[in-house]
Amino acid sequence: MRTHPLLRRLLVTAAVAALASGAAFGAAPASQELPDIGTPVDSILTKSDEYKLGAMVIQGLRDQGQIIDDPEINEYIQSVGERLASHAQEGTVKFTFYVVKDRGINAFALPGGFVCVNAGLLLATASESELAGVLSHEISHVTQRHIARSIQDASRASLASTAAMLAAIVLGAVSGNSNVGMAGVMVGQGAALQHQLNFSRENEYEADRVGIGVMAATGYDPNAMASFFETLERRMGSAGQNAKILEFLQTHPVTSGRVAEAKARASSYPIVRPVDTTGYRLARERVRVMTFGPEDNPRDVYADAANVDLAVADYRYYGRAIALVQANAAGEAVPILRDLVQRHPDTIEYHSALGQALLAAGNVEGSREVLARAKELFPRNVPVTVRYADTLMRADDPRLAHAVLLDLFNNVPPTQAQVRQIALAASAAGEAAEANYYMAEYHVMSGDLTLAIETLRLALATPNVTPVQRSRYKARIDELKEYLPPRAQAALERGEPLPMPPPDGRRL
Repeated sequence: MRTHPLLRRLLVTAAVAALASGAAFGAAPASQELPDIGTPVDSILTKSDEYKLGAMVIQGLRDQGQIIDDPEINEYIQSVGERLASHAQEGTVKFTFYVVKDRGINAFALPGGFVCVNAGLLLATASESELAGVLSHEISHVTQRHIARSIQDASRASLASTAAMLAAIVLGAVSGNSNVGMAGVMVGQGAALQHQLNFSRENEYEADRVGIGVMAATGYDPNAMASFFETLERRMGSAGQNAKILEFLQTHPVTSGRVAEAKARASSYPIVRPVDTTGYRLARERVRVMTFGPEDNPRDVYADAANVDLAVADYRYYGRAIALVQANAAGEAVPILRDLVQRHPDTIEYHSALGQALLAAGNVEGSREVLARAKELFPRNVPVTVRYADTLMRADDPRLAHAVLLDLFNNVPPTQAQVRQIALAASAAGEAAEANYYMAEYHVMSGDLTLAIETLRLALATPNVTPVQRSRYKARIDELKEYLPPRAQAALERGEPLPMPPPDGRRL
């Protein structure tokens, strides 16, 4: 059987993958941010190794188009996740949360603090507390280091082969392609795979117990974890032909005993009746629209929001407007969103959606005006600033686009897509050296250090580079070269082109 292309890509050196996360704009490599604290598990998989492993898999998911890279959705899921994580640990793990473009009900934690929630799971939750229950459970798998312990118990496989197996199983689950999962089993000598990825019953119960405590400490209803388990139990038979892949992932085996224990644990905490946030309701509608299938007609899905005589929740109007923009009917969405902004001026999502709709409708100046005002109301808000920069590019003002993005990303770590966005803005503004510098960071986040360093060399060769820029580019090259194999380091010292990594990812 031919190995899946992603598996070949993931056999790249683990040191390169260590930089595949938030290393943009001169941040320290992950291995420096996650020190080894010397637990027994570290003899097999250090915290730095866990981070590398998780980063490799996330990059593979991103390369396959499985990560929803939407500013509003990213902002919401990260904010909820960070609130929970702050009550789950003492800052030793940097958590990053993603929504996966899959309608199946699933969520999974990866080593190193990467937590993924399927779009289908978000849509299946009945409250924000149920979503918090899922996230807190997955966070607890990470803080309790269940994945590292499972790998320690199973084998002493290399980081690269473990990453390849894990990536193949994850991709098999989210793509519905069982061949991908089987390729991962073959590549990784899958006799021990089930044991590696299956959390034990004790680990599952521990994640439940710790997670319920995290929920209660954060102000969510601790009973919601059990209520969502019951939702999973009702839908357990819907995995279809992908069931075996989902078993490999060991998502959430639900038993009556586990539900009963979760309920008993929750009963020891005070009764809480939190109200769902507007962000939760709007994020669900946005995810719903972004995962429409070819059979979904936005006018049918949101038919209730088209009838002015019905008492319809505002989030349904928002969903209809977003759906109309996606269906190339942005002109119809604009009045809906104007009304929402007028009635709820403090809701950031309505402002950014209105600016997006106006831009899609061809009203560039109107979009610029709305988003400039929103930026004043909500300074350094990521979705507003990113949407504003998009509009500025369409308005032929790349210099201002570059400036507003740089101000944002010097204070808020950008995503990989956002690094590419600022690179394009700098290039359009005629700032070629900075554009190359940003693209180098984009390549770092993709795990391609060779291309990153060559791009930094292009930045250094740009005419009229200032002494400050030159010093910054050289320092970044010096920082990155430490992660190259010896042959590439020697070529760099001689000023020669770097040897490209072989296609199968072997070290040079």
